[in-house]
Amino acid sequence: MNCSLSNTMSARALLSSLSLTPKTPPDISAQKRNHCLGFKHKYAFHFRIRVRYLSSQSQQERCHVNFRVSARTRSSSGERGGGKVRADVKSEPYDISESIPESLKFEEAMDGVVLGKKELELELDSESDSESESESEIESSVPWWEQFPKRWVIVVLCFSAFLLCNMDRVNMSIAILPMSAEFNWNPATVGLIQSSFFWGYLLTQIAGGIWADTVGGKMVLGFGVVWWSIATILTPVAAKIGLPFLLVVRAFMGIGEGVAMPAMNNLLSKWVPVAERSRSLALVYSGMYLGSVTGLAFSPFLIHQYGWPSVFFSFGSLGTVWIAVWLSKAHSSPLDDPELRPEEMKLIMTNSVSKEPVKTIPWRLILSKAPVWALIVCHFCHNWGTFILLTWMPTYYNQVLKFNLTDSGLVCVLPWLTMAFSANFGGWIADTLVSKGLSVTRVRKIMQTIGFLGPAFFLTQLSHVNSPAMAVLCMACSQGTDAFSQSGLYSNHQDIAPRYSGVLLGLSNTAGVLAGVFGTAATGYILQHGSWDDVFKVSVGLYLVGTVVWNLFSTGEKILD
Repeated sequence: MNCSLSNTMSARALLSSLSLTPKTPPDISAQKRNHCLGFKHKYAFHFRIRVRYLSSQSQQERCHVNFRVSARTRSSSGERGGGKVRADVKSEPYDISESIPESLKFEEAMDGVVLGKKELELELDSESDSESESESEIESSVPWWEQFPKRWVIVVLCFSAFLLCNMDRVNMSIAILPMSAEFNWNPATVGLIQSSFFWGYLLTQIAGGIWADTVGGKMVLGFGVVWWSIATILTPVAAKIGLPFLLVVRAFMGIGEGVAMPAMNNLLSKWVPVAERSRSLALVYSGMYLGSVTGLAFSPFLIHQYGWPSVFFSFGSLGTVWIAVWLSKAHSSPLDDPELRPEEMKLIMTNSVSKEPVKTIPWRLILSKAPVWALIVCHFCHNWGTFILLTWMPTYYNQVLKFNLTDSGLVCVLPWLTMAFSANFGGWIADTLVSKGLSVTRVRKIMQTIGFLGPAFFLTQLSHVNSPAMAVLCMACSQGTDAFSQSGLYSNHQDIAPRYSGVLLGLSNTAGVLAGVFGTAATGYILQHGSWDDVFKVSVGLYLVGTVVWNLFSTGEKILD
């Protein structure tokens, strides 16, 4: 084969000559019309190709081919363009010691093609107008339910999980009355049953955080919901078998619910951008408050109509519905979701944490940071007052305000409703301040200061009010301002250590649970030797300590990578 070719030859002849096996010359025009690439602008391809071929002579020549391909599939006006191929061919002789088999196909021969320094230059002349028109056409073809942001699907599913969490938790506080009458339990036994939940709840706070940070929040939260739902369904069976079995089942239920908060925190740290963090967390935590309202509202009706076991069977079975949706829709990270739209992926990944999975927990580094200890101390101070109000509130209404609790359902759920509203209201305020340019550190300090000083102020007013209506209003306002903590310390775990947010929440929430256990017991001791004013003074004192610690040592900046 002679390489003395003219300086200009057709693309069809050039590519046909490259084949060692007789083939039908490729149709360049057909390639030009290929829409698989999806290009809509001009693309220039620069190739430097070295081709070896076997000639009929005793020598083999090397053809050195330089050519440029300019192709346009569609112009900005929508017209189809053409393509040109220009080739300059030079030959250099050299010897080879062995021949190439005749069966070598064109694709194998092309393995010898060398792109100059492996460089492929694409010159893209993009036009923003045509791109925006194309994107709008794509969006219009997608159903509205698929355009709903996937990150908010995750948030809503977490909200519903926490709704079920508190529904399954508070139903015992209502069902314990007919259960104690049926099984002849004394008050000490009732207290033991109520506290058995916290045995398991304490065990899995830190463990749940480690698990979520290492294997992903989807698996851990799914495990938690399934575990506590099964324990809820088994509660009537265990109660009929005997008290030890009931205590074990209640502790198992605490194990399941103990992993929920760390797993949720891990999920939201990966899915939710910083500018939406406060409102998303507020919505999820408001699920807990609304779960208490739902449980307190429906439990008496179910017990009256179908007996006390129906509460545990009906509430527990809702977990099967949730887990079916969760497994089909949720993913631990945006990177794991094949259906996530590119524009939402870009929005999330702009402020994303490191993509590397957590393999080890740097405990020494974590515990050496002052903002971490600020979280732990403030979580203790916060939960002391919160747990006292929530566990002793019915007693306060009955002993001090002289309310008949069976006829005062609205009074019981009013603080929960107030917390649900103010948590979301505070979340929107916090995200708005961040979007306006206020630093995350300042926003967290402002919101948590309200979450501490607000309850402290309204609790001090309880000793000065004379009417039950004003006392209820003070309690509702105390809990309402307390819910601003969702945009303060509860959001801060993701701020300072997004990769270890599950572990951090496990650490601080362990302190919070201990505050609830000790605070509840201490309140009984204080009431035995003092008054309700003394109970509120201790809570106010801890709120003030938390305010000082938070404003001195907390930060909204990332301190752990």
